[in-house]
Amino acid sequence: MKENHDKYSIDNTDYTVGQDNVQKWGFDIHNPVFGISAGLIVVFLIAILVTEPQTAKAALDGVKLDIINNFDALFMWAANFFVLFCLALIVSPYGNIRLGGDDAKPSHSRISWLAMLFAAGMGIGLMFWGVAEPVAYFTGWYETPLNVTANTPEAAKLAMGATMFHWGLHPWAIYAVVALSLAFFTYNKGLPLSIRSIFYPILGDKAWGWPGHVIDILAVLATLFGLATSLGLGAQQASAGINHVFGTDGGVGSQILVIVGVTLLAIISVVRGIDGGVKLLSNINMLIAFALLVFVCLVGFAVAMGNVPNTIMGYVENIIPLSNPHGREDETWMHGWTVFYWAWWISWSPFVGMFIARVSRGRTIREFLVAVLLIPTLVTVLWMSIYGGIAIDQVVQGVGSLGTNGLTDVPLAMFQMFDELPMANILSFIAIVLVLVFFITSSDSGSLVIDSITAGGKIDAPVPQRIFWASVEGAIAAALLWIGGTEAIQALQAGAVSTGLPFTIVLLLMCVSLLLGLRTEPRSLSK
Repeated sequence: MKENHDKYSIDNTDYTVGQDNVQKWGFDIHNPVFGISAGLIVVFLIAILVTEPQTAKAALDGVKLDIINNFDALFMWAANFFVLFCLALIVSPYGNIRLGGDDAKPSHSRISWLAMLFAAGMGIGLMFWGVAEPVAYFTGWYETPLNVTANTPEAAKLAMGATMFHWGLHPWAIYAVVALSLAFFTYNKGLPLSIRSIFYPILGDKAWGWPGHVIDILAVLATLFGLATSLGLGAQQASAGINHVFGTDGGVGSQILVIVGVTLLAIISVVRGIDGGVKLLSNINMLIAFALLVFVCLVGFAVAMGNVPNTIMGYVENIIPLSNPHGREDETWMHGWTVFYWAWWISWSPFVGMFIARVSRGRTIREFLVAVLLIPTLVTVLWMSIYGGIAIDQVVQGVGSLGTNGLTDVPLAMFQMFDELPMANILSFIAIVLVLVFFITSSDSGSLVIDSITAGGKIDAPVPQRIFWASVEGAIAAALLWIGGTEAIQALQAGAVSTGLPFTIVLLLMCVSLLLGLRTEPRSLSK
């Protein structure tokens, strides 16, 4: 039996982490990946400078729409497959394999571990869409899921179920595939913490050549542009909240100031590393988010708690019809929301997956997948039920801005919901702080990921290199806002989403490669 697996063995490669690196000016860089990634980023910024933002947005939106319209079934079935793949691994003998070997011990407590993966994966998205998305589906702001009639009890239940569909098992399965693959090949096989390592069973030593360079360069660009997009959108939400609470100017100038502040704090955090930076901020994130969630829940207890079973049932009852891409009467909604989300999560998966892998040594595959899939999904059920449930109730009762005008301003939706609750200004202030801290966490964790890829898979890149990438993220977001405002950020987002198509193929191949790698583990073969 052993002979059948030798041709897939990855234990005999003579590649050592960082062997192709260049050390200069305090940097430790993998030259093809670092140099080409940085060069392409410069080319992109120059192109944005010489092109009208409206033109760039129109062109990239066209590409994005073509991809979404023509490859919708691929995105939908791939996301379904990733969920089934992860669930199968949980119940398989492979679930007993420990990341790092049988004697490996977790580097972080379970609470800190969960806080870090959640903060990096979705924390800021829940702040941005926790109110806006359920209200959008309920009112038909941009179509309704499964063509349900807007503003009806059925629409309320389906709005919560569809929101959970987009933030539950499917996105976390996408992240889990990348994270588990990276963690296994890095900690169990001693390969570099880089996307290319996952494909060693398929590519062999070509993984250390140009095929691997291309994979890593794509991962760097997808991560950097995704983070820059989120920094821009987050700056708009934070600035809108500050303006809403304090009556200040919420224009581009204040948005850039937010980005500068977040970037400076992210640099401090990234210099301090995982324990002194990301872990500390993630724990603070969870404490503030939990306190805010509990307070909002207590204020609207009857509505919030009554909506939890409604959300769960809406999710369970509709997960299959929402997962099916064929014969949909709500195709416009599916393309505008679900396929867009799947492409977005897939384009983000190198960043989130690598960060989760980096903090997950010592967990068994079963523990890892249960935690990554189920715990965030359960937390999201509570979050969406409370925020979305109260917001929909305000719409039904005709209370406040949401009840009177509906969804008119996505970045402001959460603050408009708070306006109708006791101590609204305090809630809004805490929410602004939480948005900012979540973005600092995303920025510094993203910087650590890019550092590792551009350092040839080394886990601890030099401090100047960490500072460089954290600064570049902020500079790209600020430059885009300054040049073209929202349209430039949306153009970058469209470009990032378009990378979801090639990465879908990459992730499917990743599943094959992971299985080939798992088959070489003595523990799994003995089961």
